[in-house]
Amino acid sequence: MAPQQQAVEPPLDTTTINRLQGNMGVGTLAMSVLAFSSPLATVAGTMPVLLMFGGSSAPAIYLIMTAMLLIFSVGFVLMSRRIDNPGGFYSFVTAGLGKAAGLGGAFLALVGYLFIGYFAPVFFAVTMSGFVVHTLGGPDIPWYWYALAIIVLTTFFAYNRIDLSAKVLTIVMVLEVLIIVVYDVAAFAHNVTSGTDFSVSLPRPSDATLGLALLFAIGNFFGFEATVIYREEVKDPARTIPRATYLSVLGIGLFYAATAAAYVAFFGTDGVQTAATTDTANLFHNSIVLLLGKIFADVMTILLITSTLACMLSIQNIAARYGFSLARDRALPRALGHVHPKHSSPYLSALTVGIVWAIATVLFAVLGLPPEQLYVVASGSGTFSVLLLMFIASAAVFVYFLRKRRSAPESVWKSLIAPAISALFLGVVTVVAIANFPELVGGSGAITVIFMGLTFALFIGGFLYARVLRTRRPDIYARLGRQKY
Repeated sequence: MAPQQQAVEPPLDTTTINRLQGNMGVGTLAMSVLAFSSPLATVAGTMPVLLMFGGSSAPAIYLIMTAMLLIFSVGFVLMSRRIDNPGGFYSFVTAGLGKAAGLGGAFLALVGYLFIGYFAPVFFAVTMSGFVVHTLGGPDIPWYWYALAIIVLTTFFAYNRIDLSAKVLTIVMVLEVLIIVVYDVAAFAHNVTSGTDFSVSLPRPSDATLGLALLFAIGNFFGFEATVIYREEVKDPARTIPRATYLSVLGIGLFYAATAAAYVAFFGTDGVQTAATTDTANLFHNSIVLLLGKIFADVMTILLITSTLACMLSIQNIAARYGFSLARDRALPRALGHVHPKHSSPYLSALTVGIVWAIATVLFAVLGLPPEQLYVVASGSGTFSVLLLMFIASAAVFVYFLRKRRSAPESVWKSLIAPAISALFLGVVTVVAIANFPELVGGSGAITVIFMGLTFALFIGGFLYARVLRTRRPDIYARLGRQKY
């Protein structure tokens, strides 16, 4: 009897049509990263929380976070030159810590981005509903219809060529930045005319809320992983990716530090923390009404709605490319790795992300869960997943170059010292996140146990799945994290 033959994986399709394509430059790539953080949503939603914990030290906290993430970017950029494929942190962790850890990290990323992204349609629905009813005097439409509508819209853009998404994101980001700059100028001008006490303090390590302030600040920088995820869709990756990475981190940090300082200038050094504590949800809206009038505040609300759309589109594009990468490696169903013949986009993966969000919306609507709680839990748990992944990725970069120091030596600063510093810093922030998880998700002890447990289960599950593939499907195991077409 002839020995049984093991199924052989078909050869990879190396034709151009089987690759993602685009023409993004440094500016559009950086705008895609900025869209992830949703500047208006950050300034109106997250920044008042940071001011509540950090007070007048908030601008300094942003600058500290900028410095640390610039150090993280040193190893990140160097790794992107060594690992020339679009797998993002998935590929980095695989190269540094092995295929099992890489697949665990990929699952963390995919579900983390799905969770963070789901914050957007729910937040959009709540904001849009309030605007229609209270500002326009329109009908009170249930929140889930607004959520489903924006899911359909962003899925349309994500389904198409990346250049279309990039144009939409760039236009929205320019408008957002302009209105925030106008607010900053008005706040500083008000400080000059009113004589309000204005000084920025340094954070004190002994402050019990410093860890929470750092935790909320770091979430505003998420998304710069997109610079390597879009490798196949940018012009001249060797130049575009490093420039867009540094520009994104530095630009986001300085921009948010300036706006935090504008808050301090308007409310005063001693009054900003009290104001943020007593009126967290409406701090930005009420201050913009006082500075620039109600009409300008209504314009801001409209841009907040479009900002949420841009944020959601940016995250959907990233999540779709993670699904695409995992499908091309056969860790997910092969269909998700298909490239659209016209748009050169991961269209089925993008469509799947939209369907998952739509199903979640219908399910939560049937269960009658309040949308205000949904977007806090989704954002907080997703933020923790991505933070944990960044810590693992920084450790992976350090280990990778430590192993390669003899065969392919690099600058000690870039390859070892910078990754070690960033791993230590991100490790501390991760510990703070674990200790303060209830505040991060705004939930009870039960919610904390469920979603923190899910986060670690994703990594462990991916790790174990890879070990199973190593034994039962070595052909698939061999592909993990490579993305070589």
